[in-house]
Amino acid sequence: MGSDSDLPVLRKTMDTLASLDIPYECHVYSAHRTPGEARDFAASAREKGFGVLIAAAGMAAHLAGAIAANTTLPVIGIPCKSTCLDGIDALLSTVMMPSGIPVATVAINGGVNAALLSAQILAVEDAELAARLDAKRQSDAAKVLEKDAALQSDLNS
Repeated sequence: MGSDSDLPVLRKTMDTLASLDIPYECHVYSAHRTPGEARDFAASAREKGFGVLIAAAGMAAHLAGAIAANTTLPVIGIPCKSTCLDGIDALLSTVMMPSGIPVATVAINGGVNAALLSAQILAVEDAELAARLDAKRQSDAAKVLEKDAALQSDLNS
């Protein structure tokens, strides 16, 4: 994450990864204040066994791009909401990457979807993870249907 103020968004990411038994690391690296550390992390990530990198940042939100510029691993950017422009600035900074340096971008504060997208990428080569994703989808669907049943019961009472 670009700042520890992004931690509430990343907690949702970490919780989702943990629920799928996906190991992860979490760091604070700034594209502007610690560019060397961000570059070194990205450049060495593949050899350290990472399969996908997730970068969350607000405002100028250059972290995902700075990470992507230094690795060929998939990078998922999470634009974080700020007080000035409600995260639109971060969304545009994250999604508008130049040709040749892609960053997959999820919704503003979309930490859960970043984790799920990373899991889907990893599941291409991991059948057990794919099965855990399928089970999560089924569980999520069952919860929606339970809520609908409760609503219908309430409305028809």
